[in-house]
Amino acid sequence: MLDPMTFQRARTEEQREVRRRAILETTSAMLDEMPVAAVTLNELSRRVGLAKTAVLRYFESREAVLLDLMDDRTASWLAELEQELVRGVDPDLPAVRRAEQVADVLSRSLAAHTALCDLYGAQGGVLEHNVSVEAVRRHKRASLDNLAVMARLVRRCLPEVGDHAEQFCLTALLVAGALSAYTSPPPSLLAVYESEPALAVHRVELRPALRLAITTSLVGVLPRP
Repeated sequence: MLDPMTFQRARTEEQREVRRRAILETTSAMLDEMPVAAVTLNELSRRVGLAKTAVLRYFESREAVLLDLMDDRTASWLAELEQELVRGVDPDLPAVRRAEQVADVLSRSLAAHTALCDLYGAQGGVLEHNVSVEAVRRHKRASLDNLAVMARLVRRCLPEVGDHAEQFCLTALLVAGALSAYTSPPPSLLAVYESEPALAVHRVELRPALRLAITTSLVGVLPRP
C-alpha cells in the first residue's frame, strides 16, 4: 500500500483513496481517545500530517469524515455481530426466549462499541448537518445497506419479527446513540450523584439500559400467540 505521506498531492484515484483511508483511520484512532464532540478538523489535520485545506479536498467537512467513518464502523461491527449471534442464540428455544437472547447479544455488543454508539448519538443533531446533498445521500445509502444486513441477521435468529426487522434495527441503533450520551457524566454531575445518592437514579449504565430497551422493543414486535 502507498504511504499517504510520500506524495505531496494525490494525482491518481489510487492516491486519493490512500489519503481518504489515512484520514478515516486517523479519525477512528481519535475516537478511541475522545468523544465525537471533541474531534476537530484542526487536530485531525495535525495528526494525519496534512493541512486543513488538504483534508477538505477529500472530505467536505468534519461531519462528512465522521459520517463515512460511522458507515465503515457499522459495517465492521455487523461482521462481528453475525458471529456473536450464532454463538449467543439457541434456535431451538421459543420465540420470546430467543428474543431475549438476541437482546442480550445486541446490548453487550453495542455497549462494547462506545465510539459507534457516540456516532449514532451525534448523527441526527450534528453529523447530518454541514454536509452537501450528495454527501448525505451517500451516507444514507450506506446506512440502508448496513440496516439490511442487520435486519437479515436478526431475522435469521428470530424469523417471527418478519417485516418489522428493519424498523426494530433502526430503533435499536438510535436508542444506543441516545443512551450513550448519558453514560459518561461530567465531573460536576458525578459530584452531585456522590453528594446526593438519591439523584444517581438518573445515571445510566449503557448495557443494562440497552438490554431493557431492546428486549421491550423486540418482544413488542413478535406476533401474538
